[in-house]
Amino acid sequence: MILWQLFIVFFRIGLFAFGGAYSFLPLIQKDVVERYAWLTREEFLEVLGIVKIFPGAISIKFATYVGQKMAGVWGAVIANVANMLAPVVLILIATYLYHAYKEVPQIKHAFAMIQIAVFAMIIAVAFQAVKINDLIVLKNLFVAIAAFVLFFVFSIHPVFILLGAGILGAFLG
Repeated sequence: MILWQLFIVFFRIGLFAFGGAYSFLPLIQKDVVERYAWLTREEFLEVLGIVKIFPGAISIKFATYVGQKMAGVWGAVIANVANMLAPVVLILIATYLYHAYKEVPQIKHAFAMIQIAVFAMIIAVAFQAVKINDLIVLKNLFVAIAAFVLFFVFSIHPVFILLGAGILGAFLG
């Protein structure tokens, strides 16, 4: 039963994670944390921090972690196959359709609106990832602003920002 549930959850995540790596976070939070309680909210956020350090797609790393935790190696395999199945099939179909219909205005507008919705969901997850009271602490606010500036303005790789924040946190307590 758990293998089937893992397959369905991660197939759905792979099917609806439009817009890149972070677009799946609200989806995985709803199913993995809220619906099935495979991870607590705290564990979800801890795993999110951990998986950002390693190379590769975040959804694959989450599928591996959750699958392994819930059903061992087979759980990790099933969750990953399910996670990749929909995007692989859809991109094969989309490649054909894109070349045939890429200049249709409705298609352009549909993808523009999807990008806006993904942006909004990423912001929502970001606000859920921290307690607002933690942001009013001066050192935390400094780290948040510095991380934003380093990433957005200077295009510093996220790994270096996360490592720096971790080192700073270790020394500042």
